[in-house]
Amino acid sequence: MIAFWRSRKIYDKSLEQRRKQHERDPAAHPRFVFYEGPPTANGMPHPGHCLTRAIKDLFPRYRTMRGEYCERKAGWDTHGLPVEVEVCKELGIHAKEEIEAFGIEPFIQKCQQSVWRYMQEWERLTERIGFWIHLDRAYVTYHQSYVESVWWSLKTLFDRIGDSQGEVSRDFIHILDDDAQEQIDKLRVFSERLLYHDSKIVWWWAQGGTALSAGEVGQGYRQVDDPSVYVRFPLLDESGKDSGEDLLVWTTTPWTLPSNQFVAVHRDLSYVVLESPEQERPLIVASDRMDHVIRLKNPKTTGPYTPAPSFTVSKTYSGKELEGRRYRPPFEYFYKDAATKGATCFVPANDMPDDPDAVKSWLKEHVNKRNEEEFRSQGPCEWLRAWRIVCADFVSTESGTGLVHVAPAFGQDDFEVLKQLTGTRLPAYWYKPKLICPVAPNGRFTSEVPDFEGRWVKEKECENELIRSLKDAGLLFHRDQIKHDYPFCWRAEQDPLIQYPRKCWFIKTTAFKDAMLANNAKINWLPEHIRDGRFGNFLESNVDWALSRERYWGTPLPIWVCDITGKMEAVASYDELINKPGVAGLAAWEEAKAKNPELPDDLRVHKPYIDAITYDSPFAEEGRMRRVSEVIDCWYDSGAMPFAQWGYRGEEGPKEAAAEFREQFPADFISEAIDQTRGWFYSQLAISTMLFGQGSGVGGQGSGEASGHAAAKQQASNLQPRTSNLASPTPDPRPLTPFPHPFRNCIVLGLMLGEDGQKMSKSKRNYREPAEIFDRYGADALRWYFFANQPPWTSIRYSEQAIKDSVPEFLLRLWNCYSFFVIYANIDGFDPAEKIGARGAGREARDSDTASTTSPQPQSSLAPRPAPHAPLQLTPDVLAKGADYRPYRSRRPLDQWIISELNRTIEHVTAAMDAYDNYSACQRIIEYVDGLSNWYVRRARDRFWAEDKRDPDKLDAYWTLYECLVTTAKLVAPFVPFLAETMWRNLVADVFGERAAESVHLCDYPAADKSAIDAVLLERMSLGREIASLGRAARMAAKLKVRQPLSKVEIVLADDKHRAWLELADAEVRDELNVKKVEYTTHGEEYITYQVLPNFKRLGPRVGKHLPALKQALADADGAKLLAEMNAAGKISLAVGGETIELDGEDIQVRLQAKPGWAAAQGKQCVVVLSTELTDELIQEGIAKDMIRAIQDRRKEIACEYTARIEVAIASASEAVRKAVTAFAEQIKGETLAVRLTVSTAPSRDAMEVNVADEKAWLTVRVLG
Repeated sequence: MIAFWRSRKIYDKSLEQRRKQHERDPAAHPRFVFYEGPPTANGMPHPGHCLTRAIKDLFPRYRTMRGEYCERKAGWDTHGLPVEVEVCKELGIHAKEEIEAFGIEPFIQKCQQSVWRYMQEWERLTERIGFWIHLDRAYVTYHQSYVESVWWSLKTLFDRIGDSQGEVSRDFIHILDDDAQEQIDKLRVFSERLLYHDSKIVWWWAQGGTALSAGEVGQGYRQVDDPSVYVRFPLLDESGKDSGEDLLVWTTTPWTLPSNQFVAVHRDLSYVVLESPEQERPLIVASDRMDHVIRLKNPKTTGPYTPAPSFTVSKTYSGKELEGRRYRPPFEYFYKDAATKGATCFVPANDMPDDPDAVKSWLKEHVNKRNEEEFRSQGPCEWLRAWRIVCADFVSTESGTGLVHVAPAFGQDDFEVLKQLTGTRLPAYWYKPKLICPVAPNGRFTSEVPDFEGRWVKEKECENELIRSLKDAGLLFHRDQIKHDYPFCWRAEQDPLIQYPRKCWFIKTTAFKDAMLANNAKINWLPEHIRDGRFGNFLESNVDWALSRERYWGTPLPIWVCDITGKMEAVASYDELINKPGVAGLAAWEEAKAKNPELPDDLRVHKPYIDAITYDSPFAEEGRMRRVSEVIDCWYDSGAMPFAQWGYRGEEGPKEAAAEFREQFPADFISEAIDQTRGWFYSQLAISTMLFGQGSGVGGQGSGEASGHAAAKQQASNLQPRTSNLASPTPDPRPLTPFPHPFRNCIVLGLMLGEDGQKMSKSKRNYREPAEIFDRYGADALRWYFFANQPPWTSIRYSEQAIKDSVPEFLLRLWNCYSFFVIYANIDGFDPAEKIGARGAGREARDSDTASTTSPQPQSSLAPRPAPHAPLQLTPDVLAKGADYRPYRSRRPLDQWIISELNRTIEHVTAAMDAYDNYSACQRIIEYVDGLSNWYVRRARDRFWAEDKRDPDKLDAYWTLYECLVTTAKLVAPFVPFLAETMWRNLVADVFGERAAESVHLCDYPAADKSAIDAVLLERMSLGREIASLGRAARMAAKLKVRQPLSKVEIVLADDKHRAWLELADAEVRDELNVKKVEYTTHGEEYITYQVLPNFKRLGPRVGKHLPALKQALADADGAKLLAEMNAAGKISLAVGGETIELDGEDIQVRLQAKPGWAAAQGKQCVVVLSTELTDELIQEGIAKDMIRAIQDRRKEIACEYTARIEVAIASASEAVRKAVTAFAEQIKGETLAVRLTVSTAPSRDAMEVNVADEKAWLTVRVLG
């Protein structure tokens, strides 16, 4: 079937068909916009990609069949750590130093080559799973057009301003005593931009030498065991001498203790001094945590604390009383020089001048005032030293001791403590707080910590030695292990991250937090809880986006800096760059291209070639503008795809790109796995909100409701630069779009697990490769398993057995219905094309990718003839034109029922799929196909076997089943496109030829005919099917075979509503239940009783004093109603003592018991009671029916034609078998097409042994010529 689609260009035809309709009538045929989340092609696809690609195919297929125009553009994520890490593995290197030693230029070229390494595997998977998407038109994140679009967006953010230009915040200015003059010389007074450079605490991948964004960090968390240590910090008195008391501080990062600068307490907490004869020195801990501390030394202590001989409380403090007290840190590498280390001051700025040059002089004057008293006399000022107790709101008593070790270099909260103490609010690019940071960017201790110099801080042995040092110094109170979540590099899973102070480029996403929340609130998330849960919580805790990466293969940050003034500007395109005055450095790319003409031109906008380009500075006459060295987070690349996939660079950019973007923004539908909540989902929403959201100016918190030219005009006015310091701002009439955007609906897929329920692992071999599943079961089997086994947002166990087990429930069942029709239509010459009109021509053999679990494909024997008319889709109105076609209302109730079921199913499936609920849609389809197979086809078989080919009843059956199959092929086409196409080709296209649509995927989705939905008939047939099902259940309970006739059935109805209809269908009910007589009643006491069995052991603690009343209520209750309620709702509600008590299946059992001589089963609408008494005649008939089954099985085994006549010889030593066969010989011959039937005691040589009614017999079947 893949070859057929490819050769006939069916996907392209489906798009072209809808494009024309969209152009003619966009209201009736709107666009349906789908965004492909770009996978990284330098890794092999795995089963998880099968799920995402299947879901991504399902809804665009469905919407296309619904008449909407849905282009599907593929994409490839080609930048960043995923690619670099794989190349490093190939080269056998890891650290940045090794990459630079290898050479940036050859490394970049290898990265570019590696992204296409597994392209063929990706293309093969995409085609095999049936994902229709234009791979040949894919966007690629390293392509120049894409990079330039990203540059445009970054320039837009860079040029947008926060505070008014040239104005410094009126607050205290922080001056560091030891390098104040240096700071003044480097002072740059700029307004804060949305894209800014700052020193912050970031999550740092030390081995890779770069910061990671919050989204990347979120993807790398896993549970680890880390040391948990309780450390003594000796408290000093006012004179600086040892007070004799210790602060007890808890930490899980002992490697940060040499960098300690403060201990934090909460001002409102109470703290106690604990003394013990077993401890040399008293301990200060939060009073709410002293029980915990005592248990550390007394593990057997339980319950509330009561003063024991080993511990007493000698004193209490409030947190406020402890504030400002000094202590001695556990490591004294920096403490020894406390007189000069860490000194800072507050400087009042109330009289600071506005002019930047005057500011510089003013600062010099204040810096020269070194006398402490002089500072104090000018305003709020105090010398501040490290190793003091501070108050902080983040201190709690949920864990630890209520005293928190603060190392500002290695924690954002810790860093904020230092910033608050220094009182600064100046722009971050000149404020540089003095941190204690004895750790190098490679994550190793520097010479400032000589005992551990050169050691990796997260090395277990290094941490153990640090802890041993504490113990040797008498400062270790307790050591333990803690299991907690800790982040590792998402692409180097063995490398733990550390928090680290670093200058990075940030996007001020926090300015848009409210806008992002408003945008998020309007998105239709599936499941819904993602909106306010996982995703909403992530937005609530938003921090500015750490954008820059100190790496190599990525979109270069388009910021150029003047080498004299330090002033910066952003560039939006390569053409803009090379047309700058005095541009130089283009030769680097030209020489590389001349040396290797195969290099793609897209590399010219990448490192190292882009780094070589400089130009004249607009800020200083002799200055040159040089690019900053960083590349950007690859998640920004992927998040920019809504506009970058078209090469969009604003409304002033390429016109075609702008038109494409306007047409396909925002997306109606996206889908990825749940791990993308902090990845692609966030990056898209954040970028879109900042660039295109209502109120997307600085601090914009718009709800997204406003729209139109006035809003756009107002928005544009907020984007203009306020002074000449911003060179060449980008004109920015951005299209403002009401929320939600950039996507409206998002299905968040659950994680794919291996067969063992654990994370998929190649090393564990806990999953089958997708190709094996395709080859063994077919792509449709895997697709259907994904869609129908559970809602897509639940975790999915990728189990071969589960996939195999799902085939019979739907695929095989539908295939058998289809096979049944084709077989008998060919036997009887039922030709719908001939009956409707002239047939088409041009039949050809086609390959198929249908499930290999099915039987060999039946083929129609009808030769099509050409017809000049437009393609038909075989809708009911077309079928109604057929000869011998009677309106369904004129047919049997069984036919009317299945047509009604079909239309009800269409209605339900359409509503579910419109709501992106594929699971509910699949469950309804399963129910319908079950009814089609196990009720309609089974109940109608005799009509297909009728000898008169022109019998109206026989033709009704053919038309009914044909309509069901053709419509079902269209109904299931988005779900199982291969099977649907096979059915369509053989039922329609091959029969009608060119007169019919050549592919089911070129058809409209079925529309429900509500007038055909007969609710009363559906209700009646539901009751009939329930009676049949309960009859089988009762037989099973009594161990009575289905083929064994019984004398009588009593059907106890809940009400008489449908009794008259059932009595009219008496013959059908008797046949279905295989009984001789059917009687109805609404009183079943004569045949059944109910036993109520409460679980008092479980109920006692729950209901307490109401237990006696509950016993009485259960004794008085109607057992039938209790059982019906339990079966229907899974629980029972009883009013007891003025309260309603709910009981589930574990609280109470209600058992139906049949009286002797009867077997019973109860459903929602009735109880079926079978007489189990067997007469000789009933037994003989049962043996005969079982013999018919054996003969029919043998016909299949010898590949007997359906119409072939046979002769049968039966031999058995059992007199009962021989008598039964003789008595029912004519029935046996009639149902098996046997011309002759002989019975004996001795088998022939070629006889086959069979088991009939638990008796041994021998069977010989010969086909007559």
